[in-house]
Amino acid sequence: MKKQHLPSKVCPVCQRPFNWRKKWEKCWDEVVYCSERCRRNKQTATS
Repeated sequence: MKKQHLPSKVCPVCQRPFNWRKKWEKCWDEVVYCSERCRRNKQTATS
């Protein structure tokens, strides 16, 4: 896979786009947040 063709999503907490990573290969559909920090701060994004 070429880097410019990687799938991406937008993090609901920080509103930044993030790209597919090898560690998410088997669970990309479940990935919502770009980082552990955003996952922990998800309560602030729901306001």
